[in-house]
Order: sequence, then structure tokens, then C-alpha cells
Amino acid sequence: LGHKISKKGIEVDKAKIKVISKLPHPTAYHPQTSGQVEVTNRGLKRILERTIGENRALWSDKLEDALWAFRIAYKTSIGCTPYRLVYGKACHLPHEIEHKAYLASKHTNFDLRTAGDHRKLQLNELRDQAYENSLIYK
Repeated sequence: LGHKISKKGIEVDKAKIKVISKLPHPTAYHPQTSGQVEVTNRGLKRILERTIGENRALWSDKLEDALWAFRIAYKTSIGCTPYRLVYGKACHLPHEIEHKAYLASKHTNFDLRTAGDHRKLQLNELRDQAYENSLIYK
């Protein structure tokens, strides 16, 4: 604001204060988005009601799961999931990946034990490489 501090105290530019005081005050209410917020809250409430059942005191424990479920569910209004909107790709849950990996290994006639051993070897190599990289940065 251009306040000046002197021995007399803080000198205020009254013209600037007059202009600023005429500016509209911001409000938390925004009519264009309040409906969207209400729809989102209603959806989250519905998910929470289904997951907590009768024990409503534990709603805060289930909130993170409810938010996750909400973020990976398809929304017609945006034409995709909120997760895809943020990260640019579909969310694959662990059981989906496991199922796809099982089908892929079955399709290519892999022995699951051999495939598991190979994956462990790859992970160990990756860990070794990460360890070596960490030593470089010390």
C-alpha cells in the first residue's frame, strides 16, 4: 500500500485507502459453483452412509475411503473420473492389475512361480540401483 514509517508513526496514503475501501468485499458464496459443491457433498454423503452403516460415530475413519471412491467414480458432468482429470490416465486398482497380470501370464503360458521369481529379481535389481544412486548423492 505504500505506507511510510517515520518518527511520527505510519503515514498512510489516504487516496489509496479510499480506492481500496470502495472495492467489493469477497464472499464465500459463489452462485455458479455452490450447486456443484452441493452435488459433490451429496455424493460423498451417500458413499459415507453406505460404508458406515449404523455406526455413524466412525464416519471420519471412512472419509478417506469415501473420497477415494468418489475420485475414481465416473462423473457424467465432466465425462471422466476426477482422478483421470487430475492425472491424465485411468486409475487401476491393485486387484485389477493383479487380475490383468494373472490373465497375461496365463495367456502367454508362463509358470506363475517362474514369473514371480523373475519379478522379485527385477525388484531387487531396482532396489540395488536405487541404493547405488543414493550413495552418489551423499
